[in-house]
Amino acid sequence: MPNLFRRLLLSISLAALLPLSGQAGALTELYTGAPAALPPLPGAPQASDLRAASAGHYLSLDGLDLRAVQAAPADGSYEDREDFREILGWQARRNAAQCAAARAEMSHNYEVFFGRLSPFGGPTPAAVKEFFKNVGEDSVAAHKYLKDVYKRDRPFLRDARVKPCLPPVKGYAYPSGHATMSRLFALILADLVPARRAEFLAKADESALLRVLGGVHHPSDTAAGKALADALYKELKQEPAFVSDLRALEPLLR
Repeated sequence: MPNLFRRLLLSISLAALLPLSGQAGALTELYTGAPAALPPLPGAPQASDLRAASAGHYLSLDGLDLRAVQAAPADGSYEDREDFREILGWQARRNAAQCAAARAEMSHNYEVFFGRLSPFGGPTPAAVKEFFKNVGEDSVAAHKYLKDVYKRDRPFLRDARVKPCLPPVKGYAYPSGHATMSRLFALILADLVPARRAEFLAKADESALLRVLGGVHHPSDTAAGKALADALYKELKQEPAFVSDLRALEPLLR
């Protein structure tokens, strides 16, 4: 039931996003708050499995509680079939402007996701770039680890009906690294500027949606990326070095 409820919310929210205008403040957040930790699922990574994984900047994957990221949908399951129904629906409705927006976000970093909305003004201060680069290392370490656990192929490799409108993307699909990093950055910005929380989270949702619309991710990949971002941010807020570096950005806000 929770999966069906989340998918219903996703479908309603995605429909509301057409057409993408590039004005993130007009979008509504697909998910609110950190998901509750779920019981271990068959095939899901356990904390003890993470000891051999590489560390990020602030976090070591060893011991992180990632139970909020559910196991990838099984091939041919109801959720998997729903993923393709939504991908093909977006493929039929997308337009050139949306595909151009997806191509503009092929890479993932602070400037790509939030340069246009940055609360630090422009050009982005070097300290801000360095901070988000460091946080990005934690995001990449975690999502790459989970991609290697689940080894879910990209949708265009699994179904010939899927025609991406951006250059071919390598690597596994689950969870989405773009969805993880954009939401993680949005959560940080929301803590720095609470009045703009909805705007930042909506932009992260838009970045995640562009990967589905572009044909390189399943909707469940992006949902997992958002859950992973929530889990990572919960852990980051317990790290003194991260908290200290975050507070050091406050004087740079404009």
